[in-house]
Amino acid sequence: VGEQVSLKCSFKSSSPITESLTVDWTYQPVTGGQMETIFHYQSVPYPTTVGKFKDRISWIGNVAKGDASVALQSPAMSDNGTFICSVKNPPDV
Repeated sequence: VGEQVSLKCSFKSSSPITESLTVDWTYQPVTGGQMETIFHYQSVPYPTTVGKFKDRISWIGNVAKGDASVALQSPAMSDNGTFICSVKNPPDV
């Protein structure tokens, strides 16, 4: 709690990495409820502009090295839940 945490995500692709590659991070609270997209990456990072993670998620990945990790600032117990990283690199999904 309170310190920056890295949410690690690594991937391998059978296709060359291009600007078509996308990364989506979604979150579902531990109590259940709606999944929400909290981060999107396509060539450049697009952190969420709404919700509890606004201004708290930053890109620390390097897609050329198969890394799609993000950092979460000031985590709290209320952030507990499931974080899912989804990488698509057309035509490889």
